[in-house]
Amino acid sequence: MREVKVGVIGVGSLGQHHARIYSELEGALLVGVADVDKDRADAVGSKLGCRSFSDYSELLEEVEAVSLAVPTERHAAIGTEVLRRRIQVLIEKPIASDLAEAEQLLDMSERTQTILQVGHTERFNPVVESIRSYVTKPQFFEAHRLGVFVPRSLDIDVVLDLMIHDLDLVLSLTGQPIGQIHAVGIPVLTPRVDIANVRIEFEDGCVANLTASRVSKERVRKLRFFQPHDYISLDLHQKSVEMFSLVEAEGERRIIERKPPVGDGEPLRYELEAFLSAVRGKPSPVSCRGEEGRRSLEVALQIVQKIKGN
Repeated sequence: MREVKVGVIGVGSLGQHHARIYSELEGALLVGVADVDKDRADAVGSKLGCRSFSDYSELLEEVEAVSLAVPTERHAAIGTEVLRRRIQVLIEKPIASDLAEAEQLLDMSERTQTILQVGHTERFNPVVESIRSYVTKPQFFEAHRLGVFVPRSLDIDVVLDLMIHDLDLVLSLTGQPIGQIHAVGIPVLTPRVDIANVRIEFEDGCVANLTASRVSKERVRKLRFFQPHDYISLDLHQKSVEMFSLVEAEGERRIIERKPPVGDGEPLRYELEAFLSAVRGKPSPVSCRGEEGRRSLEVALQIVQKIKGN
């Protein structure tokens, strides 16, 4: 396995885990981490035995691939510079603050023929992987993503912070164009929308009802959906699945419970392994390309506009 020299730009609450996992992965050499908070960069670098930088451009001189885990408003500026240098990049979700910035990243990726992936980690959740082969034609989704309030990602609405995970999953599982969007939401603890609910009607008749909140007293990550002859319920936090199917055998119809095997492991680890595999020229069957990250952002922004009455 070819060793990939990798770095992490932004080692806050999430970026530090990117760095930790890279330091553990076979075939990855964590060269260094960069953060505008030099003390934080130094602490992570010291813990993981790598170099630390306050200026990310110095790190870029040493690596061929990076994870970008800075605030969303800085994704486009830093990501474009990374891609301009022909360094492969995995950008944490959402891909950017707006579609113009997303297009800027996609354009630079195409011009330099450089990998641009987006950190929609739930695609790599073992419980999602366990039901992929069973998905046929989803007709109704219901998702609840609730989180305890923490002082992070407050530069974006809860739609872009939490709900976008489920939006991305639903879009990837349906593959259908959207017909209509109805959405409501309110601020509670911040000037941004902290609780939101959306109903998405797809052109093929599928409906998705999604709720996200970052002011809950408990952490909930649940997605369930119905399709012809099947009911599938996923607990993305507990990594468990329930599936019931209507089958016909010997002229008799009955309901059976299926038990798709669920693997173990950290979704972020699987995501970073897939990214490094792509860097080596062996793309994984599961990934989130820049174009897909842009699509999820587009829908999320449409929801925010509906909530704000624009």
